[in-house]
Amino acid sequence: MNFSSKLLEDAVAEFAKLPGVGQKTALRLVLHLLNRDKEEVAKFSSAISRLRNEIQFCRTCHNISDLSVCEICSSHKRDHTTICVVEDTRDVMAIENTNQYNGVYHVLGGLISPMDGIGPADLQVDTLIERLKDDSVKEIIFALSATMEGDTTIFYLHKRLKQFNINISTIARGIAFGGELEYVDEITLGRSIVTRVPYENSLSG
Repeated sequence: MNFSSKLLEDAVAEFAKLPGVGQKTALRLVLHLLNRDKEEVAKFSSAISRLRNEIQFCRTCHNISDLSVCEICSSHKRDHTTICVVEDTRDVMAIENTNQYNGVYHVLGGLISPMDGIGPADLQVDTLIERLKDDSVKEIIFALSATMEGDTTIFYLHKRLKQFNINISTIARGIAFGGELEYVDEITLGRSIVTRVPYENSLSG
């Protein structure tokens, strides 16, 4: 692609680094920004810069947050005896949108995937174990994608959590195998949380 401006070329190259954005889409986005008011573009640029420099991760659940402890973990209206274990922030958002869950979360930050070189040590597993040591948690819900990586992660976590006197359940499999939680419709996802089953029962399904 030939550019009439090095500045234009550099901007397109940066946008093209975003997932799912090719050069043509990147060029369209950059040209769109060029047609906006300078103040609007400055606001856009500032939002991205602040996101990268000021965003925090909740020290309790590791969800993305503006504060050291996120709004969910600090809320007295949430059920802190139930922890829903998810892969990342997108899954927290998907579950929150169902309005069917009132507990708290634990964001692993990924799934075990030997093919990608991701092992248990790369995930937020130890901090989950720490959260269970004060005996206040009564149930752990595994809400991980119905993939080989998700099942491997659940199997590993279940072995680590068996030492605790808590209920361990997993969301019902109304979700097709290979499905990512963030793409599941809210009704199906909400129903799968409400009708969750003990993890041991899911092994015989």
